[in-house]
This record gives sequence, structure tokens and C-alpha cells, in this order.
Amino acid sequence: MKKSSNEFIAIGLMLFALFFGAGNLIFPAFMGQNSGWNTWYATLGFLITGVGIPFASVLAICLSGKNLEELAGRVHPVYGVLFSCALYLTLGPFFAVPRTATVSYEIAISPFLPPEMKDVGLYIFAFLFFLPSWYLAINPSKLVPRIGKCITPLLLVFLFLLIAASFFHPMGPWMEPAAAYDTPLKAFSSALLDGYNTMDCLSGLVFGVIVVESIRLYGLTSGREIAGVALKSGLISTFFMTLVYAALCTLGASSVAVLGHVENGAPVLVGASSFYFGSLGSVILGIIVILACLTTSIGLTASCAAYFNLLVPRFSHKAWATFFTILSFGVALFGLSSIIKGAIPVLLFLYPLAICLILLTFLNDFFHGSRKVYVLATVFTFIPALNDGLKAAGFAITPLAKFMETLPLASSNMTWILFFAAGLILGILWEHLTNLDHGTAEE
Repeated sequence: MKKSSNEFIAIGLMLFALFFGAGNLIFPAFMGQNSGWNTWYATLGFLITGVGIPFASVLAICLSGKNLEELAGRVHPVYGVLFSCALYLTLGPFFAVPRTATVSYEIAISPFLPPEMKDVGLYIFAFLFFLPSWYLAINPSKLVPRIGKCITPLLLVFLFLLIAASFFHPMGPWMEPAAAYDTPLKAFSSALLDGYNTMDCLSGLVFGVIVVESIRLYGLTSGREIAGVALKSGLISTFFMTLVYAALCTLGASSVAVLGHVENGAPVLVGASSFYFGSLGSVILGIIVILACLTTSIGLTASCAAYFNLLVPRFSHKAWATFFTILSFGVALFGLSSIIKGAIPVLLFLYPLAICLILLTFLNDFFHGSRKVYVLATVFTFIPALNDGLKAAGFAITPLAKFMETLPLASSNMTWILFFAAGLILGILWEHLTNLDHGTAEE
């Protein structure tokens, strides 16, 4: 493929489509419902973890020239493999990929079925959903023309219809926020955690590899060229993500007067579509959801297959993609509620470790890539991350949990920031003292 001056546009649209999946529709709308007149503060927090950090994760991969395992391997090679496997399996067959199918079903299909048909309907829909996902995932070199140039523009058209309707004719006024969002600061901090649910920070560490390979398909090979196109592509994706998230947050905030408070974001979207478009609204919403979730499923399955093919080359990319698709289908049959419940502890554990790795990547030159810094910062971050994950899973280590509750930021599960900073500083001091000792010894 020849070089062109606008290759970043197709790649940026592809990246947007890969990011914009199941949770990206549900969580901002639900957050808007709960944040009420503090929605703008909540939106800002959500954009940091739902857009800003995912953008940084893609850049971390592209700018470092490393894949996820090599990047995490700066801590230790074994950690690189273990962390990568955990991340890929979380984003792949264990949680994110099955969630794409179940969210599509709950919004696009389930409302039209009688109660006695919902289980059978899920089985049939999941099977039909994963067929095209598998077919496109086994041909990753065709992701840009098939997703970036075809599916994404259709997705944007349907999203524009719903967003434009809500902008020109809001469903109702913004109402009083829920307790977790009843002050601007609480709304901001709660929304930071809400952004975790999209899994986009974790996805960015995976999608970065696809971005690099897609850029190379356009004939660009140097690190500087790849980094430049990645930056411009990421900005395009970030621009669309910001617009859509902000619109969905405000849509959710204005929906309470008509729909009341609902249990998750799916009824918000269903109700809003029916409010604006009547029976046609359900069809439009179904198309939006299926396209958004399908593109995410394709990208995640392809990425997981590519990584495990490198890890265990005895099995081909196609074999791994087939295996993960079958496994994802099996997990999807448990239903959306079970998948979301199981994912929360894992996300609270993995997210701090992922952000720690991203921050260390950008600070790498500052501490000259010292492994001591990578090790201490990661070990320190691991402690609160493990505590938050175990606590959410109902297996808290009581002495550790009680100690963590006494620290700043404990109420928002952000104590890992303090531990990361401590590990970073101690690692830099350790490296500095080691260099001083070497200098003294040489003298």
C-alpha cells in the first residue's frame, strides 16, 4: 500500500470504532442520569478515564515501539507475560468480548421478545453475532478498509440522529443528583471510576499494536512517521469520543424527568430512542448498538489472537481467533448482569497497574528507564490495587482493608495514586544512590 497524506483519517476512524463499544453506550448515559445538575463535572471526570487515559495508552505503545508484553517486561519479563495474559483475557473471552454480545442483545433484541423466549433468544443472537466477528477477526489486515472506511461512517450517522434530536429537543430539565454525585467534587471523582467500566484504558494497550500495524500497511516504517500518524489518528478518535460521550451524558441527565431513575444505561437509551423516534427509534438504537459492539468484538478478538499466536506460535492466528470466539460465545450465555458483576473486581485490580505502566512509559527518559523505578512503582501500586479488587470481590484482607480506609482518596478507590507516587520517588532515589555508589567505587 502506498503512502498517503491522509492515512491517519481512516486509522483514526478505525480506532474510534474499536474503542466505541458496549460500555461506551451504557455507562455515560447512566452516569448522566445520576449526576443530574452536576453532569458537567461528572462528564469531565469521565472523559479523563474514558478518553484521555485510553489515548495515552495507545500513544504509550506507539511511541515506545514496544508491544504490551515488552512494555510490561520493563518491570520483569515474567511480569510482562503474566500482565499481558491477564489483560488480553479480560478484554477478550472472559469479559469485554462477551459483554459486546450481551449488551447488543439486551438493547436491540430482548425488548421485543416475550419473557419465556429471552434465554433462547440470547443463545441464537450470540451465535449470529459472533459469526461476522470471527470472520473479520481472522483477517486483521483488512480492519482499516472494512471498519475504518465502511462501518464507522454508518455508526456515526445513526449516532448523529439520536444526539441531534436530544440536543435540539431535550427530554426534560436536569434533576437533583444521586448521593454519590451530589457535589461537584463527588461527581467528578465518582465519574473517574465510572470511566473504568468502559475498559478503554486496557483496550488502548491492546489496540496500540493494531494501530502500529495498520500504519505500516500504508508504507510508513520509521519510528517518527509511525508516532506522528498515531498522534493524529488518536486525536481524531479522541475528538469523536469526547463529542459522543458528552452528548450521551447530557442525554442521560435530561431523561430522568421522563423515564425516572433506571437500573442501568440500557433503559435510558431505549427510552430516549422511543421518545424521539417512536417505534423507529428502537430500530435505530439496535443498529447503533450492534455496530458499536461488533466492531469492538472484532478488534479485541483479533488482538487477543495476535498476542497468543506470538506467545504460542504452534497454533495459528486463525486457530486462536476461533478458540476465543467459541469461549466468548460460552461466557456470553451467562448474561449481561453476571458478566458486569464479575468484571468489577478485575477492573479495580488491573486499571491501576495499567495506568502505572502508562505513566512510567511517558516518564521513562526522566529516570533513564531504570528497572528499579519500574519495579518499585509497580510493586507499590500492586498493593492498593489488590486490596480494591479483593474488597470488591468480597474477599478483603481485613487488616489491609482497614488500613487503606484511613488513607486519603480511599472513598474513591484512588489510594493507588499515593502508592504509585511513593514507589516512583523511592525508585528514583534508589537509582540515584546506586549511581553515586558506582561513581565512588570507580574513583
